[in-house]
Amino acid sequence: MKSLFAFFLILFLSTNNYGQIHQIFEYNIDSILNFKNIVKDSISNSFMEENWDTSTYNPYKIKIKKYPFNIVFKDSLYSSPIDRKKVITSRYGWRRRRAHKGIDIDLVTGDDVKVMLDGKVRYVNYHSGHGKVVVVRHYNGLETSYSHLSKQLVKVNDTVVKGQIIGKGGTTGNARGSHLHLEVSFKGTYIYPEYLFSFNEKNNIRSQNIWVTKNWVTPYIHNSKRQSSILICNTYEEAIKKSKKTKQVYVIKKGDTLSKISSKHRISITSICKTNSIRKSSTLKIGQKLVLIQ
Repeated sequence: MKSLFAFFLILFLSTNNYGQIHQIFEYNIDSILNFKNIVKDSISNSFMEENWDTSTYNPYKIKIKKYPFNIVFKDSLYSSPIDRKKVITSRYGWRRRRAHKGIDIDLVTGDDVKVMLDGKVRYVNYHSGHGKVVVVRHYNGLETSYSHLSKQLVKVNDTVVKGQIIGKGGTTGNARGSHLHLEVSFKGTYIYPEYLFSFNEKNNIRSQNIWVTKNWVTPYIHNSKRQSSILICNTYEEAIKKSKKTKQVYVIKKGDTLSKISSKHRISITSICKTNSIRKSSTLKIGQKLVLIQ
């Protein structure tokens, strides 16, 4: 009988306290969610404020030294920077003995140029080889720059939304024909744009959580005439594993040229030359061994 009485007493107290307990539980969940939002906003604000300089093209004097580093996207799609089909005429890589730190997308002078993601305009000016350029910083710390414009239609400190027109395509600066030179950087370090974005009709961001290894910020490793083989690292562990370069010894055969070896193994000629301490004009001998690092 006492046991039965105790059971009903506990049941009564539990029923009376359920509402209070439920309220406390809901309050704690809301507090956790609010805290997460505060942390996200704080990180976003720190990205937007760090090295904010409207008079310098690249304000980061100290480049990233620790690899891999992480970039997080809230979106799964970006807005195409042009309205027509995206035809890449030159890629991120080594070109004419210089680092080409972005991609060139074909357009016609006067075409609308649009910002790819939400953000804030950091730089609007004429800058040496870039010509008329607009640089936009995004809330995840990434910056995109749009060069060779004929017109700039935004001002520094303007807030922009993805898909907004920020300029008109052109040929200003060091441009051989009308095209958009697009660069993507994080804290002043220029990233292989196609590692982050698929430049197809779907406008996919390759992953919402991407780890960037040193391979994707080193132009001389890549050939500006073709897309490098892309495997996305979604975790730190994957990135560390990918960072461990594999060496292959290649034996020169009859008819081999640096260009053919570069194309076959998707390694830039410059990278092959640097690894093997040879010049592009060096004569290759049958039986000679070259070290290829991927």
